[in-house]
This record gives sequence, structure tokens and C-alpha cells, in this order.
Amino acid sequence: MRRYRHGLVLGKFYPPHAGHHHLVSTAADRCDLLTVLVCAATVESVPLADRVAWLREVHQDPGIRIVGTVDDVPMDVRDPAIWDAHMAVFRAAVPEPVDAVFTSEAYGGELGRRFGADAVCVDPARSLFPVSGTAVRADPVAHWDFLRPPVRAALTRRIVVLGAESTGTTTLARDLADHYRARGGVWGRTRWVPEYGREYSERKLARLRRERPGADWSDVAFGSEEFPVIARRQAERETEAARLSSPVLFCDTDAFATTVWHERYLGAPSPAVQEIADRTRCQRLWLLTDHTDVPFEDDGLRDGEELRPWMTGRFAAELARTGRRTVRVTGPPARRLATAVAAVDELLGEGWDFAAPLVVPGGQAPAPVPDLTEHR
Repeated sequence: MRRYRHGLVLGKFYPPHAGHHHLVSTAADRCDLLTVLVCAATVESVPLADRVAWLREVHQDPGIRIVGTVDDVPMDVRDPAIWDAHMAVFRAAVPEPVDAVFTSEAYGGELGRRFGADAVCVDPARSLFPVSGTAVRADPVAHWDFLRPPVRAALTRRIVVLGAESTGTTTLARDLADHYRARGGVWGRTRWVPEYGREYSERKLARLRRERPGADWSDVAFGSEEFPVIARRQAERETEAARLSSPVLFCDTDAFATTVWHERYLGAPSPAVQEIADRTRCQRLWLLTDHTDVPFEDDGLRDGEELRPWMTGRFAAELARTGRRTVRVTGPPARRLATAVAAVDELLGEGWDFAAPLVVPGGQAPAPVPDLTEHR
């Protein structure tokens, strides 16, 4: 089997999936250096930088170089002028000589000819990985097992359960995860993320008691600098869980909730926490647990029942002000769970919001012709 000095794989990777990774790994095994060129159009909804980062995480072999370029030329492989326009984009991104181009598509021969390189076809029947970028965009859930952790983390629908103290946020988050796991299949991996702020508070109280035996929660004081730590770690744990979860993840509070908790303890908003909440806004739905119908339980880390109406009001006001999709859950636990499941199912039923790739100007891309930059 011939070995090449410099090979090339190019595609949209919109998003990357198992077929892409097989193509890249196969090509890398036959090349001293493999360049993977990610071609993204500006109309597409997954940023070029994300696709490059995802591929770099999966393919860390020093013999693999992953680069990206914007390619806003629609594709028609029967049009020589369009071929020329694409080749200008490819050559600008990869100016070095190429010895072989690796594809799984019928256009591979012409692409190789235009690069003056061998055209190597890899698994054209998709027998090893029956998946395509088009199929993933149409139904990510059905193709979830073909996606690697960084892509799953980006696509997972994150649902936040938040509310005042002793309003059942932890119970609802855990019950939701149990409910979706019971559906089996890909849903069997559904996870929930506990509230990091509570863990932080438990450790803070434990440290104080080592210094002052007999201290209780009323003796604990928070500084503003602690809340960005809590918000950042909560967001990190969400992402860690989303990489391994099913298409839905349940979070007991989030960085946004921490903005309200900062206001509760220190009397004013925190720009630092707000920045984290805005920067990590991967969530799609917030379930606000009402304080009514839930008896207050003092577990040693709570301030008092009288604060719950104010907290519920502040959460509701800030969720509305910031335009977050919110459903308020009330009543006994069974009704709260049913309301939450209906809201989550509605969100999941809306599908994923991938923008359509470029098509031939003035109409649809010719059905029999593969997309030059699709690569599955």
C-alpha cells in the first residue's frame, strides 16, 4: 500500500461524526503529514472555530494538521467555473503540494486531478459507519452514538432546574434524569448535575467549624469573589456531564442562578458572575420551582422560609428580563414532574436548529450530485 508525504482531507464537518473520524484516521495512517481542511460557509450555524476545535481534540496525532477556511461558494460539481472558485479557496488554505486526497465521494477523482494528486477512496459504501452530516443535522438523536464527546457537549439540550431554598430543585432534577433514563436506548445515559454551590457551602461551613466548634450557618459569610468560582465550576461540571450524556442533561441550578444568589447574599448584582452566565449560555430551558406547596425544611444550610417568596420573584423577574425560556412548576411532586416532562418533550420535539448548507444559486442542489464539501 503506497505511502504519501502529504495527504489532504477536506469537508464541512457540519458536524464531525464517526465517518469523518474514520476517514481522517485512515488517511493519517498512510501519510507523513495529513492536512484536514474544514470548509465552513457563513450561512451555517456551527462556527468554523468550533468544528476545528472539535477535530483537534479528537485527532491529536502530531502528523495531523487541522486548519479551517470560509468557503461561501455554492457547489455544483458539474460546473467548471464553480470548481475553479472552490479550488482557489482550497489552494489559499493549503498552499503546499498535496500527494493524495482522501474522500468517500464520487467527486474524489476530479478533486485529486485538480490537486495533481492521487485520489484515494475510503469506504464509499459507508459500510463501517452508516452516517452522514446531512443525517446528523436532520436527527441528531438517531445518530448520537456516531458523535464524539465535544460534539455531544455542544448539541446536548441542557435543562436547568432553579428556585428558592427548599423548593425541590434537586428532587426534580434527579427525577427528570430518572424519567428519561427509563426510556432506554440513547436516553439511558441521561445525567443530572448537582448544585456545586451547595457542595461549596458545605465545605465552607465545615472549615468554619474546625476553627470555631459550634458554629452554624448563620455564622458563615460570603465574599463577592467566591461567586464567580461557584458559577465557573458549575458551568464546567455541566460541560463535563454533557460530553457523556444523552441528548438531554438536567442541571440543578446554573451560572445564571448564581447571579441571583449573589444578589441575595451581597445585595447587588455581580458583573463577573453575569459575564460567566452570558458566556456559558448553552442551556435551552429553565424550570422554575415555585415555593408554594413545598414545606420548608431547614437542613442546616438554609436561611429561612420567609425569604422564599422574594427569591422566587427575583428568579422569575430575571428569567423574563433576560429572555430565557421558562416554565414555572407548581403543585405536588407528581404534577411538577409531569409539567417538566411536557416542557422538555416540547423542546426536544422542536429538533435542532442547524442552518441549511449553501445550495446552487437560484434553486436546490442537483439531487444526484454530492456536495463537494460534505464528506458524508
